[in-house]
Amino acid sequence: MDRYKLRRPFFVVNPKSYLFGEDIYRLAQRADELSEHYDLDCLFTAQLIDLPHIIESCPHLVPCAQYMESLVPGRGMGHVLPEALASAGVRATFLNHAENPSTLHELASTIARAHEMGILTVVCADSVEESRAIAQLEPDVMVCELTSLIGTGKVAGEDYMRASTEAVKSVSPSTLVLQAAGIHSGENVYDAIRYGADGTGGTSGIVAADDPLATLEEMFSALDRARADFCRED
Repeated sequence: MDRYKLRRPFFVVNPKSYLFGEDIYRLAQRADELSEHYDLDCLFTAQLIDLPHIIESCPHLVPCAQYMESLVPGRGMGHVLPEALASAGVRATFLNHAENPSTLHELASTIARAHEMGILTVVCADSVEESRAIAQLEPDVMVCELTSLIGTGKVAGEDYMRASTEAVKSVSPSTLVLQAAGIHSGENVYDAIRYGADGTGGTSGIVAADDPLATLEEMFSALDRARADFCRED
């Protein structure tokens, strides 16, 4: 099954467990409108119970699960089945986030299962060394973010962004790199692409903003400018 081919630069809206129900639907609707307006790919994560509504009502988003496992149909009470996600229209999944880490064995198995189902893998790593090691599994997207900066509003510097991106590309040139932790403004978004990332995104920088919808629009606008300045046509 073919996986969706993300275009550079792309954006990720990752509300984690901050939003659900009507609140997340409102944010998803605005992200969908901005994705269409700017013609940018946007992965949007949500609680599993909220994803079907977002899939049905937001056709311009790339619906993304916040987690998946490697099990096959059969036993597996309480686990997340790849076939169920694919059947529902989910096109991507996060894996190995600092708030829900995987063992290396489970990570490798889950990446393989996701690819069987045509689901993009968005895999998180902390240090430059960890980014290089996990890149050997050839995920579709590597999220390079220092765990210490998640939710702080502090952004990794240019040295980390360039070094971690280069570490991933040296091992798996086809893997796209997302620089994410602490992103909270259009300026942060623009700088992440300027420093070599293929994409960026946010969580608390969006959902905890005084005006999340305005912040989201600011970020999309900055990504559009970064595309014009730094991204050649693929």
